[in-house]
Amino acid sequence: MTKKEIAELACMELEKIYPDIDCTLKYSKPYELLFATRLSAQCTDARVNIITKTLFVKYPDLQAFADADISELEQDIKSCGFYREKAKSLKGMAQKLISDFNGEVPDTMEELLTLPGVGRKTANLVLGDIYGKPAVVTDTHFIRITGRLGLTENKAPAKVEQDLKKLLPEKTSGHFCHQTVQFGRDVCRARNPKCEECTLNYFCRYYASQK
Repeated sequence: MTKKEIAELACMELEKIYPDIDCTLKYSKPYELLFATRLSAQCTDARVNIITKTLFVKYPDLQAFADADISELEQDIKSCGFYREKAKSLKGMAQKLISDFNGEVPDTMEELLTLPGVGRKTANLVLGDIYGKPAVVTDTHFIRITGRLGLTENKAPAKVEQDLKKLLPEKTSGHFCHQTVQFGRDVCRARNPKCEECTLNYFCRYYASQK
């Protein structure tokens, strides 16, 4: 079975399980997804959603973030970890979005990567979820699952992204990434994956290797 065929089967099976899955980060404005994603580094989406529920009320627009007292902003997001770096990123992103992009979140990878604290993972999430563009978000669940399925031999996020771009349908690649995240939480866990009840096990290289 080719990697392309395995990818097609994975898309089909995950679509059966999670047809309506979406990003678990809560937001109402494009920049809020950008900021929430930055906060989610080394932190759970559930914790980020708790933080942003009050954060986005206290700082209702980009100008409020741009003008924020950095020490106060640090305290506002402290429970998500790495709060000093993240606070600096949020304030810097707000300032740059206002000064360079007229307050709009850019819709290209190149422009998104010029924002403080934004890497390819965050940029891909924004491109896929906000702009509906082809996107491969290589979080830890995605890297683990695509590796176990035999779709990539790489571990580095950028290389996994390039490998999967060749295999996933452009229109649904972003959706597939959300599906794999939830699948990783529910079934294909890092430790003690539920292989016996997994509906992908009939074409999974990892499962075959455990027999």
